[in-house]
Amino acid sequence: MTTSRPYDLVILGGGAAAFAAITEASDRGLSTAMVNTGLPLGGTCVNVGCVPSKHLLAVAESGAAASKNPFDAVRYPEEPTVDWVDALDGTDELVEGFRQENYVDIAEYFETDIYEGYGQLTDDTTIEVVDGPDERTRITGEKALVATGSSPWAPPIDGLDEVDYYTSETILEERDLPESIVMIGGGYIALEWGQILHRVGVDVTILQRSERVLSAMEGQLGREMQRAFEEDGIEVITGNDFQRVRTLATDGGAEAIQSGVAVETTVDGTEQTVTGDSLFVATGVQPNSEGIGLDSVEVETNDDGTIHVDQHFQTTNPDVYAAGDVIGEPELETVAAKEGNHAVKNSFGSAEVSIDYDAVPAVVFTSPEVAAVGMTELEYMEEHGTCSCRTVQMADVPRAKAVKNTDGLVQVVKHHETDEIVGVHMVGPRAADMIVEATLAVKFGLTVDDIIDTVHPFPTFSEAFKHACQAFRRDTSTMSCCVE
Repeated sequence: MTTSRPYDLVILGGGAAAFAAITEASDRGLSTAMVNTGLPLGGTCVNVGCVPSKHLLAVAESGAAASKNPFDAVRYPEEPTVDWVDALDGTDELVEGFRQENYVDIAEYFETDIYEGYGQLTDDTTIEVVDGPDERTRITGEKALVATGSSPWAPPIDGLDEVDYYTSETILEERDLPESIVMIGGGYIALEWGQILHRVGVDVTILQRSERVLSAMEGQLGREMQRAFEEDGIEVITGNDFQRVRTLATDGGAEAIQSGVAVETTVDGTEQTVTGDSLFVATGVQPNSEGIGLDSVEVETNDDGTIHVDQHFQTTNPDVYAAGDVIGEPELETVAAKEGNHAVKNSFGSAEVSIDYDAVPAVVFTSPEVAAVGMTELEYMEEHGTCSCRTVQMADVPRAKAVKNTDGLVQVVKHHETDEIVGVHMVGPRAADMIVEATLAVKFGLTVDDIIDTVHPFPTFSEAFKHACQAFRRDTSTMSCCVE
């Protein structure tokens, strides 16, 4: 058995939380090592998540430019098309560059030893590689960090285990797309991939169990996105009670060959069968917490399989910390990185840092974009019994009118006594960039008057946030565009 020298910090996992941890550890002069398996270094975000999906969203948006052109003065001689194989090749090249520059080179710079293979915790802070290139290697640290991330999750629908289906990971391996796809799920993964596939020529039907898509977000956002998707030609069916998934088979001689899929569901008491060439399951993720030795080192998990941690990311074993998707929502790359950073600060220093998750923004990178931070109207109502909220339409924002890109809205939720902004929810062009100002407002307790008093450049989409704040003080329908 090969045993490496001991380290200060050993990490199980190789994604955002792990790399933020080795960065903070390096600043403290600590020696580090990590065991990585499954996805290549970088984890979900760079390999199969944020980077490839946002690249393909941009490719698909460019492909749809002609059909979405709002200007009579602009004419296209022919409709642009997207070569899916070329798009995937470009994605692979982009991912490889990100992985090398942001992860492989960084690990080398920080002198972090990387061991490849399936790792398990043993003897508190010892990780043993039980399978893979570095099998039989054991590494030990003063502290250990579990940052194993998450994987796509499939719901318990009858027949689903017997049907081939895509996930947000496996679709990146498909070079020959089907003509039609039925998608189960209505969260951000379903909407982003639904729009990508639709815009590269696939007929997409989205089936959502809840009464609206983006059900975890402010209700207006999901309704606005469903309207926008249906206007683009994507069929969205909500309120599904899924009964069964089955294969549509053709005679292949000795065996039947899957030639399509059928989803049997009930909507408003009416039985329906939705068919397509292929199925895409986009119903969320599950933590990668099984089979990594948690029980052997007395690290407890929650009912949903996430690792139980306190506000300082310490598990039930005081020498073992955990960060990233494996500890649960919000499953975001930036949050995982901050959690990994804080875990090192807490485990090797006197700091007791935590994260205010109420001030963490969420973004859906569709077109239009969706972004939100803080409390929703319903959450505020449940807590305070009242709500002080205002909503403005992007169609009333000068920049949106000027460029004929008027889909969307901005809602601001403020404290009914202090006027502090506690929630901002938006759909519209560049919402992903606009939410940063709103996040600062929520994080630092700015009031609607603070935003009104801040000069915004004209004409910009960001004025929509200011207009929503002004709506608390005046009738914006009779307001000049230059009113401060």
